[in-house]
Amino acid sequence: MRRYSFVGTGSRAQMYLAALLGPYADLGRPVAFCDTNEVRMAYYDRIAGAPLPHYFPDAYDEMLKQSDVVFVTSRDDTHADYVSRALLAGVDVVVEKPMTIDLAGVRQIHDALQAGTPELTVTFNYRYSPRNALMRQLIADGEIGEVTSVTFEWCLDTVHGADYFRRWHRDKAASGGLLVHKATHHFDLVNWWLGDRPEVVFARGGLRFYGPDNARRRGLGTRPARGLIDGDPFSLDLASDEKLRELYRDGEHLDGYIRDRDVFSDGITIEDNLNVVVGYRGGASMSYTLHAHCPWEGYRVAINGTAGRIELDVVERPHVSPAGASSAIGAATAASKVAVALAEPEAEPAEVLDPSALSESESAVADAGHRQRGSRLLLQRHWEPAVEVPIPEGAGGHGGGDAMLLHDVFRGPSGDRLSRHAGFADGAASVLVGVAGNESLRTGTAVYLHELGLSLP
Repeated sequence: MRRYSFVGTGSRAQMYLAALLGPYADLGRPVAFCDTNEVRMAYYDRIAGAPLPHYFPDAYDEMLKQSDVVFVTSRDDTHADYVSRALLAGVDVVVEKPMTIDLAGVRQIHDALQAGTPELTVTFNYRYSPRNALMRQLIADGEIGEVTSVTFEWCLDTVHGADYFRRWHRDKAASGGLLVHKATHHFDLVNWWLGDRPEVVFARGGLRFYGPDNARRRGLGTRPARGLIDGDPFSLDLASDEKLRELYRDGEHLDGYIRDRDVFSDGITIEDNLNVVVGYRGGASMSYTLHAHCPWEGYRVAINGTAGRIELDVVERPHVSPAGASSAIGAATAASKVAVALAEPEAEPAEVLDPSALSESESAVADAGHRQRGSRLLLQRHWEPAVEVPIPEGAGGHGGGDAMLLHDVFRGPSGDRLSRHAGFADGAASVLVGVAGNESLRTGTAVYLHELGLSLP
C-alpha cells in the first residue's frame, strides 16, 4: 500500500484526498500534509477523519522520507521546487497544472528527472472531458484530413474570471499570469489534439477591466482594498461562507494570505484580455483569445483541415446573477464539489466557481435566456452538409472526465489510444507557450521556443 503525502492544502487538494479515502483506498493511504498554514492542514485532518503529521515547507524533505507519492497542489510558483526535490528523493509526483510557471522551473524539473527514476504526472483534466476526447478522436481518425489552423476562444465570466484578480493569481510572479495558470489547459489541448509541438508565439494583451485605473475610468468610486461592499457582486465576504472562513480567513494571520482582495484594487500584475498566435512545427497555426470578464462562461473551437472542419461550442454557464456570485465562490471550496467530481449521487448540485466541474445535467440554469448551457460538436467535410456528432456524457465532474483522470493517477493508464495521461514533455510544452507569450507581451515581438534554450521532445 503506497503512502501519499500532500503539499498545498487549499481547495485543489480535495479531489485527490477524497479519491484516496474512497474508491482508491485499496491502493494507498494519506500520510502527511505540508503547508505554510496550520489552520488549513487542520481542516484537511477533519476531511481525512484523523490527524495526520503536519510539515511546514522547511521540513518538506523530512516528509518525503515518509512518502512514496506526493501530490503537489501548492501555489504555482512553488511547483518546480517541490516537484524537483521529490523526484531527487526518489518519490513519484502528481502535480496540478501548470507544471511550473517559467523557463527556470521547466529546466529544474527536467534536470531532476534526468537524475533519477521516479514518475511525474501532470493532471490535465480537460483531456479527459468526453467532448475534448472526441475532438482528438475525430482528428486522429482523419475526419478533416491534415489540420491547417485552429481558432480557440475562451470566455471566463464575471464570477470565475473575477476570482483570479482577488487571490494570489493576480500576481504574475506567483502564477505566471493567465497565459500560464489558466491557458496552460488550453494550450495543452491543442498540442494534444494536433499531436504536435509549438514553435513560435506572438501575444498582445493587457489589463482592460479589473484594477484601479479601469475602475476609476468607469466611475466606480472609492472601494475598500478587501472584503464586502453591500450589493456589489465583485466583492466577497469570507465570513459568510463556512468553508471560505475555515480555509482562509481563520488562518490568514499565520501566513498573511488574503483571499478576498478587491478585484479593482492595486497590486494586479496579470492581464485580463489576451490574444495569442501560435505556430506549430507541423505547419498548423492557432489563433487564441482569453477574456476574463465575460457575461457567460465557455469556449469555442474551430479546427480546419484539408478535408473539412470541426466546430465545438461549449456554454458552461449562460449567466450568473449578482446574488449568485458570492455563493459560487464559496461552493468552489465545499465538499459538495469533491462529491460531484467523484460522481457521488448524494452531491448537491450547486453554482460553483468553475462551472466546468459539474456535468451538464447537474448545472442546468432555469432561466438562461437565449444562451443555453450545453455542448455542440459539428463535423463538416468538404462538399458535404454539416453533421452533429453526439458527445457522450458521463457522471460526475467534467462529464465523467475527472473519474477517468483519477483512475489514471492512482491505477495508471492502460491501453488508452488517445494518450490522455500527461508527463513532463506535455507539461513543458503547454507552459512554454505561456512563457513565450509573456515574453512576447514584454518585448512586442514573436518568440521562437528554440530561442529559450530548451529543446522539447
